Amino acid sequence: MLDVDFVRKQFPAFSEPSLEGQAFFENAGGSYTCGQVINRLTRFYTQRKVQPYAPYQASELAGAEMDESRARLAAMLGVETDEVSFGPSTTQNTYVLAQAFRKWMDPGDAIIVTNQDHEANTGPWRRLAEDGIEVREWKIDPETGHLNPEHLSDLLDDRVRLVCFPHCSNVVGEINPVGEIAALAHAAGAFVCVDGVSYAPHGLPDVGALGPDIYLFSAYKTYGPHQGVMVIRRNLGMLLPNQAHYFNADVLYKRFTPAGPDHAQVAACAGMVDYAEALAAHHGVLGETTAATGAAVHDLMRAHETALLQPVLDYVQSRNSVRLIGPSEAEKRAPTVTIAANVPGEELAANLADHGVMAGGGDFYANRALEAQKVDMDKGVLRVSFVHYTTQGEVDQLLNALEAVL
Repeated sequence: MLDVDFVRKQFPAFSEPSLEGQAFFENAGGSYTCGQVINRLTRFYTQRKVQPYAPYQASELAGAEMDESRARLAAMLGVETDEVSFGPSTTQNTYVLAQAFRKWMDPGDAIIVTNQDHEANTGPWRRLAEDGIEVREWKIDPETGHLNPEHLSDLLDDRVRLVCFPHCSNVVGEINPVGEIAALAHAAGAFVCVDGVSYAPHGLPDVGALGPDIYLFSAYKTYGPHQGVMVIRRNLGMLLPNQAHYFNADVLYKRFTPAGPDHAQVAACAGMVDYAEALAAHHGVLGETTAATGAAVHDLMRAHETALLQPVLDYVQSRNSVRLIGPSEAEKRAPTVTIAANVPGEELAANLADHGVMAGGGDFYANRALEAQKVDMDKGVLRVSFVHYTTQGEVDQLLNALEAVL
């Protein structure tokens, strides 16, 4: 069982008087930051805010912290150290990648995208059509939002160079079988790009074991600073044309970061691993490897979240006046619950705020997924999302608030 009291002690937000009594249910938009990250960020800004990698102590320490962050995060993700790079956001990282593929692919080559994605992992790829690249859409089921791997097989042939899809959608919530999909794509000779932004907050995955060639997520949703984190495996990363300064072309983690990274935030990302290891140590599940520790923490988080999620799904399903987007079984999805109603989502979110529940309404940059499921885009949806630091009491507060506003 997850010790939620211990968890919440790691997050300064839960000791903040101005947030007292407010149940946070917009974690899919960004999570609270753990103390380990805040401490590292503060130390960097107060002691090491200099140009890193110069031959004086403050600079050497700054560079060492940045290197530590990359190495430890890569180890938890099950990949090599130089296969992890940082950028200002996942949207920006994806855009840079798309420009690399634009130069590498030939007219008549094809890519596959979905209409389940956040726009960040579909829009930049679709624009490659401007250069004669064929864009094939892997469509969701309009009733369930489900992506069927059998339908992907129908789209694959020897012209497909890349398959892009989400680990889970930020509105549908269903967890897609990354390993199975990656195997299908690789068998057809295609590379795989996975948007992990909506999945990673629920436990960092072992990317090496799952098998995608690219895996992207946002550190500010995994209890860290506002950075985009990208894994790109070496065989693909060195094949694509360099997007950075020419003299950085031989350094994998620099090839797709044309602007210099935010040094302090890169260094602070090690705090995410500090937190995961503290959680594992407290629960007695430290693994023999960092990846094993990450897997144990992932399972702790998922078990807690799944137990809290099912009553929320059951409640929404019981309301005839609203529609649940995505699966009704907690084991199949992330705790991101999207609700379509006859009332605008933003209005419902504002009403929930009167009951001390922080949630969001709108389209969440998932217009294609919502439109495919015939959601009234003038109204949008209400989204309530949580992570492992959420308590049973907060879920009860949410359910009472939903009963009042619906």
